[in-house]
Amino acid sequence: MDSANDLSPGSATPPQADGATGTVPDGLDSSPTLADPDSLTAEERRLQEARAGVPWRGWGPYLSERQWGTVREDYSESEDAWSYLSHDQARSRAYRWGEDGIAGISDDKQRLCLALALWNEQDPILKERLFGLTNSEGNHGEDVKEYYFYVDNLPTHSYQRYLYKYPQAEFPYNELVAVNRSRSRHELEYELIDTGVFDDGRYFDVEVEHAKAGPEDIVCRVTVHNRSSQDAGLHVLPTLWFRNTWSSEDGDPKPRLARVDAADPVVRAEHHQLGVFYLYAEPEAALLFCENETNAARVFGAEPATRYPKDGIGDHLLHGAGTVNPDGVGTKVAARVRLVVPAGGQAAVLVRLTREGPETLTAPFAGASELIARRRAEADEFYEAITPPAVSDDAKVVMRQALAGMLWSKQCYYFDVDRWLRERHVHPLRAPTRRGSRNESWFHMVNHDVVSMPDKWEYPWYAAWDLAFHCIPLAMVDPDFAKSQLDLMLSEGYLHSTGQMPAYEWNFGDVNPPVHAFATLFLANLEADLGKVDLPFLQESFAKLLLNFTWWVNRKDPSGRNVFEGGFLGLDNIGVFDRSAALPTGGRLEQADGTAWMAMFSQNMLELALTLLEHDETSEGFVLKFVEHFFWIAAAVDPVGEHPDEMWDEEDGFFYDVLRLPDGAGARIKVRSLVGLLPLCATTVIEADVIDRYPRIAEHVATFLRRNQDLLVNIADPFAPGVHGRRLLSLVNEDKLRRILARMLDEERFLGPHGIRSISRWHLDHPYTFDVAGAEYRVHYEPAESTSGMFGGNSNWRGPVWFPINLLLIRALIQHYRYYGDDLRVECPTGSGKMMTLFEVAEELSRRLAGTFLRDSDGRRPVYGGARLFQEDPHWRDLILFYEYFHGDNGAGLGASHQTGWTGLVARLIQSLGQFDADTVLQDRQWPMARPYRRLAAAPMPGVTTAREARGVTEPQSPP
Repeated sequence: MDSANDLSPGSATPPQADGATGTVPDGLDSSPTLADPDSLTAEERRLQEARAGVPWRGWGPYLSERQWGTVREDYSESEDAWSYLSHDQARSRAYRWGEDGIAGISDDKQRLCLALALWNEQDPILKERLFGLTNSEGNHGEDVKEYYFYVDNLPTHSYQRYLYKYPQAEFPYNELVAVNRSRSRHELEYELIDTGVFDDGRYFDVEVEHAKAGPEDIVCRVTVHNRSSQDAGLHVLPTLWFRNTWSSEDGDPKPRLARVDAADPVVRAEHHQLGVFYLYAEPEAALLFCENETNAARVFGAEPATRYPKDGIGDHLLHGAGTVNPDGVGTKVAARVRLVVPAGGQAAVLVRLTREGPETLTAPFAGASELIARRRAEADEFYEAITPPAVSDDAKVVMRQALAGMLWSKQCYYFDVDRWLRERHVHPLRAPTRRGSRNESWFHMVNHDVVSMPDKWEYPWYAAWDLAFHCIPLAMVDPDFAKSQLDLMLSEGYLHSTGQMPAYEWNFGDVNPPVHAFATLFLANLEADLGKVDLPFLQESFAKLLLNFTWWVNRKDPSGRNVFEGGFLGLDNIGVFDRSAALPTGGRLEQADGTAWMAMFSQNMLELALTLLEHDETSEGFVLKFVEHFFWIAAAVDPVGEHPDEMWDEEDGFFYDVLRLPDGAGARIKVRSLVGLLPLCATTVIEADVIDRYPRIAEHVATFLRRNQDLLVNIADPFAPGVHGRRLLSLVNEDKLRRILARMLDEERFLGPHGIRSISRWHLDHPYTFDVAGAEYRVHYEPAESTSGMFGGNSNWRGPVWFPINLLLIRALIQHYRYYGDDLRVECPTGSGKMMTLFEVAEELSRRLAGTFLRDSDGRRPVYGGARLFQEDPHWRDLILFYEYFHGDNGAGLGASHQTGWTGLVARLIQSLGQFDADTVLQDRQWPMARPYRRLAAAPMPGVTTAREARGVTEPQSPP
C-alpha cells in the first residue's frame, strides 16, 4: 500500500494522543474540567489548530435543505415566494443565491457543493432534495414530508453522520399534497408514515458519513440498508456541482468540471477562487455531466440555452434522454452506482473530495474504512468528555443528537439585498423606483456567512432571536463559532444604521425580542470562566447593543412612559389580535412582554457595563444609565395605586397586555399566557462586593432610589440584602413572585407534563373573547397545532410548550434562588402539598423538558406521541427529532421537525442536570448555565477576529 495514499488513522492528520478522553469529574461539580494539552481529545486538538489558522471548518454541512420557495429567490411582482420557484421547478431551475441538497456539504462560501441523489426505480423524478408542502398546501402551513436525522457531528465537521429513510415504493408526492390540502386546520397533518410507504420495512436506510483526512480532504461513505424482506435496487448518485455565479455575477468566470483520463472515475473541479479539487469515485461508477443552468424549455417554454441543463442527469437516468454531456465536462456531475441491496442487508458507495491529483494519489480509498472508524471513535471520545457521569445512557443519546443537530444546521447564507432590489427593479434609491417592496429599507445588507439556522428546510434563513438562543448549546461544543454568531448580527452587513437588528428575510424590519444582550452576557460570563474577557469584542458589542437599545426606546415607546410595544415579538398568534397589524379597535397595544423584554435588556446592559467597568472607568455612566432605566420601566409596569389600565392585575395576580384606545382609555387584555410570565425573567442579582468596590456608584444609585422610593414600592426591594448580601433587581417582589408561581406551577393551568405551556389550560373551558363592531375575537387553549391562520398558521403559541421561554423561566427561578436561598419555598405542583425551593423547581422544570425526549417507564418517548413506528421499531425509536414546539398535554413534537436551533437547548439542560447542585448554585457568582462543563485548554477563548473565521470569513484563495 502506498503510504502517500493511505487514509488510515494518523497518516493524514497531526499525531493524536491515543485514548485522550480528558478528565471527567465524579458526581456533580460546577467547576469546568480543565482539559490541559496532554488530555485534549482529538477533536479539541483540531479546534486548537483551527484557532491557529488551519481551516478545519472550511468545509461543512453548509448547504440549505430548501432553497426553493425562499424570499431571496423570489423575483415576482406579487412577492409570492412559495409560487415563484416551486419544488417542481427546483430540479430544472438554477438558483440565484444558494444551493440545497440531501446530506450536503460545501466550502464556507458555498461555491463547490457535494450532496446525495437517489432513485429507487419507481419515482417519477430523481430524489435530489427534500420534499415538503408550501404554506398554502399544508393545513398547518409549510412542512417537510420526509424522514431524515442528524445522527452525529463534530464542531470541525471532521466526522458527521446523517440518516435518510427512502421508500422503495413510488414516493407519494401527489397524495401528500392532495390529502393535506383537503384537511382543515382542525385536523391532524397527513404525514409520510400515514401513507403506508414504510409498511413491512419496504424502505432503505441511507446512511451518509463524512470523515476528513485533512481540512480539504473528505471521504464520503454512503451505506444503504435494505429493511425489507426482498432484494431491492437503488441508484446512488453522489453529486458535485458549482453554485451558478457566472450567470448573474458581473464578470465571474465560469468554473469547470471535467473527467480526468485515468483508470478509475476522477473529476477535476477548477474554480477561480477555490483553485483545483478532485472527486474520486469507485471503479463501477459512471460519471454523468451536465450544467447547473436552467432548463429554459421546461421552465419558461423558451429556447434552451444548453443541451445539458440542471435536470439533465435525472432526465437521462429516468428517461434515457440525451441530456448528459458525452464529452465529460460541465458544472454538475454525478457518480452513478446501481446497487442491488440484499434483503436485510447493506451495500456501500465511496467518494473522496481532495486537492491531491491522480498523478500522486493512486489508491484514493486505501484506509478509508479505518479513517471513518477512527473519526467516529473520536466523536465518541469528544462527547464523552463533555457529558457529566451522572447523565443516563438514554439522556446521552438525546444530548449528543441535539448537539449534532445544532452543527448540521449551519448554512452558508448568501443575500446581497442591494443587488436583489436592483435586479427586481424596486430599489428605493435607484430608478425606476417602486415603493412598497419587501425589505426595501435594508439595502445596506450583504450577508455571505455560515450562520446557524432554525431549521434548514422549514426556516432556511436566520432569525435574530432564535440565533441568540442557539449560542447556548453551541457554546458547549464550539464557543468560537457561538461567538462569531453573536458578532455577526451586530456587524455592518446586518445591523441597520438606525440600530435595528434584522428579524428574518420575510421581513427584516419586523421586531424580534431583544435577547442579543442576554446572549452576549452569557458569552462574556463564559469567557471570564475560561480565562479572560475579550475586551475589544465586549466593547464593540456593547456599543452596537447601545444603538439597538436606543432604537427600541425611540421606536417602541410611543408614549415616552417606558411602556413598550413591539408587535408579535416572536410569539406569533399568542394574542387575541394580530399584534403586528393595525388593531381593529384603533389605538395601540401596551405589551407586558415587550416591556418585560426591555426591563431584561436594561439589566443585561447593566451587567455588561459592570464587566466593562472593571477595565474602563468611563463605563460608570452606563452603569447608572441602565440602573435608572430598569427602575423607570419597573415603575411603569405597576404604578402606585390601583389602575384598571395598568399591566399588573392585583385581583388576578398576573400581568396582561393593555389595549390603549384612541381616546386614551385603557383596558387589560386578560389572556393568561407567557406574556404575563415574562416579567419574571427580568431578574438580575448584584453581588455584595460590587457595591463595596464601587462606592460612588452605590451612593448615586441609593440617592436615586431614595428620591423615587414612592414609585418603587411594588417591586423587589433593591436595598434589602439577600443570600451573601446580594441585591435583587426584579420586576416582582416576593408576594408577586409567589402569586405568579402559584399559577405557573398549577398543572391545570401552565405546568404541563413536559414544561410550561404558552397559554394557561384554564382557557380550555374559559376562552377569552373580545367583541369589536359585531366581530368576535377569541383565544382558547389549543395544546397542539393552531386553528388560526395568523402568521401563516404554521406555529402555535396558544398552548404548546416552547423551549426558549422555558429556559428563561428556569434562569429566572435560579436568579431568584440565588437571592432568596432555601428560605423561600413554594408548592410544586400547586395543590400537591410538596414544597420546593426555587432551585428544586428549576430542576423539576428541566427534568420535565428533558423528559420530552427520554424513554418513559413504558419505553416510549413522549416526543413521538402515538406514532407506533417511532415508538416500537428498533430502526426508528432511538432517532430523535427536535421539533419546534410540543403538545401542551402530552409532549408530542409539533411544527418544524428539525428546529434543533432553539430546541437544542435541551442539550444544555441535560448537561446542567448532571453538573450543578443547590450549594454550588448558591455559591456561584453568575448564572450557572454560563459556566462551562469542560474547557478546551488552560487558555482563554480567542479574540473576535479569530472567532470570525469560524463562520467562514476567509479571503478567497488564488488558483494554484
